[in-house]
Amino acid sequence: MAASGIRAGIEDASDYYLMPLPTTIASLEVLDIYLKPVWEQTQALEPIYRCNAKGELEKIAEGFELTVTAQTDGKTISWSERRLVIRSIKHAQAQENALHKRLKKAKTAIVDLTRPRSGYKCTTTLDSFWPAVNDILKHYNKVCSKWIFLNEDIEHPRRRYRDKPARIEIEQVLEVHIQDNKAALETAIKRLGWRVYATNASTEMLSLHVAVLAYREEYVIERSFGRLKGKPLSLTPMYLQRDDHATGLIRLLTIGLRVLTLLEFVVRSKLAETETDIAGLYAGNPKRRTSRPTAEILLSAFSYIDIIGIKGIDGISYHLTPLTVLQQRLLELFGFSSTTYTQLAE
Repeated sequence: MAASGIRAGIEDASDYYLMPLPTTIASLEVLDIYLKPVWEQTQALEPIYRCNAKGELEKIAEGFELTVTAQTDGKTISWSERRLVIRSIKHAQAQENALHKRLKKAKTAIVDLTRPRSGYKCTTTLDSFWPAVNDILKHYNKVCSKWIFLNEDIEHPRRRYRDKPARIEIEQVLEVHIQDNKAALETAIKRLGWRVYATNASTEMLSLHVAVLAYREEYVIERSFGRLKGKPLSLTPMYLQRDDHATGLIRLLTIGLRVLTLLEFVVRSKLAETETDIAGLYAGNPKRRTSRPTAEILLSAFSYIDIIGIKGIDGISYHLTPLTVLQQRLLELFGFSSTTYTQLAE
């Protein structure tokens, strides 16, 4: 999506885009250039806040923007593009925790190379040690560390036994002491959570704050694909042999996907308009409240409605499970009347 040709086509059509740039465009070297004024404390960062579930303002990100001249090779077109350099607070914390976990695992794996263990060959020479270390660093994403090696010979005296004279056997032992490369680790931590976004919209149309919030609220089409193939609709695995049957099933489940998407959109929109939330949807946690429920959990609230038909002398009488307060509230959010269910027993 962020290819220069696509961005140029959008600009040439007088349309607008907002997208993150991949590392092929915003590489670590480019990111370091952008962040150098931040590290030198000459670039101020704009904080970005959003209301959390408790209605309190929460700082979710910070960043700044700069303007570059974008161009493409396919067309002789160049345009002014805003680069939004944003640091997500929670994403940076998650990345830092993951970095320390990888560092700990890498240290343990390197030390285990020289530790005698059952079922594992102990490394005793530097020639065999270095390739194994490189494999470990490659597996754990090249965690930066410094190693102090101590290659020593340990003497083991052996007593005379039968025809073998008393002797001293020498065992070569390789010990490893690991120290963090603090400078490299600090540089890696400073880069965490940062991402570069690009937009051709003006500041008046899309400010830095609005751009971050708009991107976080974007509609993710992959979620619909997950619904279609996953548990809610279960398109896969497909055990159909005829093509027309497969086409019919896909069309039918696509209608179901539209229903789920529309239902979720309607409820979330009404809750947003009234600035309210709803509780009682989550099993085991009836007090948990949400203003962004999924369609699946909304429909699960109607799982325990039964209609019972009793055949008697005067005919068949029907009994319907009474609707709860939560179910009646959800029907209002759906835009339905309670007669949708009560008429079944009439």
